[in-house]
Amino acid sequence: MTKGIINYSHYLMEEVVNKGDTVIDATCGNGHDTLFLSRHVGENGHVFAFDIQNQAITNTKARLAQNGLTNATIIKDSHSNFIHHMPVDKLTRLGGAIFNLGYLPGSDKSVVTQSETTILAIEGILSHIKQNGIVVLVVYHGHEGGDQEREQLMRYARLLNQELYHVLYYGFINQKNDPPFILAIQKRN
Repeated sequence: MTKGIINYSHYLMEEVVNKGDTVIDATCGNGHDTLFLSRHVGENGHVFAFDIQNQAITNTKARLAQNGLTNATIIKDSHSNFIHHMPVDKLTRLGGAIFNLGYLPGSDKSVVTQSETTILAIEGILSHIKQNGIVVLVVYHGHEGGDQEREQLMRYARLLNQELYHVLYYGFINQKNDPPFILAIQKRN
């Protein structure tokens, strides 16, 4: 049975990320992934969630508070600056990261992710992530500039050394209106 894009992105994270790990929600948006990750890593794990929009920060904090979760740090900054916000002890336990690329649903659709900052973030995360750790990108590309972002991310992913990383593409090819897809990058042993 096939899984929807969000369900499959969470499945991939569950398969790799362990209780007690540090994880990154690189685009916290409305807080759904942050909530999922916070529950998954448990009270001994930690989530660092990033977004550049005030609405996303407010929404994510509210969602965590409604669920009584306190193992997350919510940061208003670009995901490309993650390294400046994470203590070394958390960075050494980095098990995974998730990105939802595109724009914040219910917000200003002109504020979109940029492949340049996303690739900077991925590069930094891959240099710190533990063996078998995973970076999951949910790529929504049906917006202004989305085609360019998709192509740059695909080119970047194709060039990753296969001896160091497994790169997975998962998406539905018979859906209309630019369906999102997943790129998952797993660090090999």
